[in-house]
Parts: sequence; C-alpha cells; structure tokens
Amino acid sequence: MSKTTIPHFTLNNGVQIPVIGLGVFQTPPPETTAAVLAALETGYRHIDTAAAYGNEREVGAAIRRSGIARAEVFIETKLWVTDYGYDAALHAFDKAAAKLGVDVIDLLLLHQPRVEDFELTIAAYKALEKLLADGRVRAIGVSNFTPAILARFLPKIDVVPAVNQIELHPYFTQRATVAAHAAAGILTQAWSPIGGITHYYGSEATSTFTDATLVEMGRRHGKTPAQVMLRWHIQQGRQVIPKSTRAARIAENFDLFDFSLSDADLAAIDALDKGVRGGPDPDQPQPGFLKLSIPEA
Repeated sequence: MSKTTIPHFTLNNGVQIPVIGLGVFQTPPPETTAAVLAALETGYRHIDTAAAYGNEREVGAAIRRSGIARAEVFIETKLWVTDYGYDAALHAFDKAAAKLGVDVIDLLLLHQPRVEDFELTIAAYKALEKLLADGRVRAIGVSNFTPAILARFLPKIDVVPAVNQIELHPYFTQRATVAAHAAAGILTQAWSPIGGITHYYGSEATSTFTDATLVEMGRRHGKTPAQVMLRWHIQQGRQVIPKSTRAARIAENFDLFDFSLSDADLAAIDALDKGVRGGPDPDQPQPGFLKLSIPEA
C-alpha cells in the first residue's frame, strides 16, 4: 500500500483522519521520537499524544526530523483536566502548540470529563470551539465521555464533537457508547484497541492476545491476534491508535489492508465482550487526576 493512500474516515466537519494512528501513551519521552519516526517511516500519518503524556515535544521533533510535510501528518493531542475553564484551555492550547512546534493542531480533545465540576468542562470545550472558529485547530472532540456524560454535555455546546476517544477492545465493546456516537455523528476512536489493558485484569484473567477465538482467527487469516483486532475495529467504522515503541510491532500493527474479516468473524469478536472496564470510570470523580499539573512550554 502506498503511504499516500492510507484509508481515511471523514469526521462530521469534513476533515479526514487516517483509520489508524500511533498512540504514545506511557511512551517515555526519550523513546517517543524513535517510535514516531519508525511509525512515519512505516506509513502512519496520524500521531496521538496528550499534554498529560509529557511527550508532545518529542512528537513534534520526530515529525520535523522525518522530512514529511507538516500537512501530511495528522496531529492529535488532548488538554488535561487541570487546564479546564475557558481562559485556561486557551492557554493550554498555546502550551501544546509550542511543545509540538506547530501553529495548527489537527484534532484537539478534552482528555477526561471533570464530572465533579462539569461547568469547567463545558467552559474548556467552549474554548475549543473558539480555537476551531479561529482556524487554530481543524477538529475538536472529547475523550472518555460516557453516554450519560454526553447526554449532559451535548445540549450545552454548539459544535458536536468530531471524536470521542474511549477504551474499546474485544473484552470491552462499549455498545451503548458507540450507539450514542452513531446517533450524534461522532467518530468512535479506540484507545487500548488491542486490549493491552487486559494484561492488568489479574493473573487469572485471559488476555486478548491469548484469547482462543482471536488466535484461531489469526491463524486462518495468516495474521496475529493484534492484527485481527485492529481489522475488526476498522471494518466496523472505528479509528484506532495502537501504541508500541518497537519498530517491528509498529509495522505489524499497520499491516492491516490485505485481508478482511467476514461478518461471522466480526460477530464472533463482538461476542467476546466481558463488559469489564480496565481504565478509570469516567462517571465517577477522579481526584487523583487533579494532582497532575501541565508545565509551560
């Protein structure tokens, strides 16, 4: 596949986003530049970072070092909860843009809902709407919003989020949230799309990587369980951001466009849902989130 013909999804404002990007959550800053360079060399054209990850600067440096034109790389980042509020969020954009070394960010999200102070969440999103109107960002969205939070949120804002990035993998399929997205015209973006978080469910739990259904399906298609899971997402219209710092794994995760899953395959993966969330519950206050302050650029 040509690096210029990666399939895209079209967001609700007409902006196109590659169906797969590289995530750099928990990637240490010293390893981030090499991982992003490996991804760009492989053919990725979308990088997902966040203020809270502490590696925006390295993402920007890698994109510049790659020699690929800025317009060809879709950059996504997220504002952290301690930068919510209207003026604070505008300043948080300035911090992120300076660290990334860009004037325009392709997709800017609110990283988490602040359910204990929801008006700050609304005010921060109003700042994103202003940045969108001013051309400083090309699309805006949210992350880790549940159907209940979206029901509170959508009536209070003017621009429907282009994206909601949520934990979603075969063991946690979030059907109600995906349905809420479809009703509102929001693209589902999956973090932990291959269920890496399932490694932490406990020693007795099965990991998605060793799930018998996924292993057998991969064997039939000549693919790994990870590739099967990523293909499952993309065929069902979800954008994915698998993360790795290993060049071979980064390349493996991108090798998705020479096979298809049948309807029976998709249904079999859907049936693996355990309804077990691995990350924090977005509907509950997370006081620990407030301990992180995002440094200046």
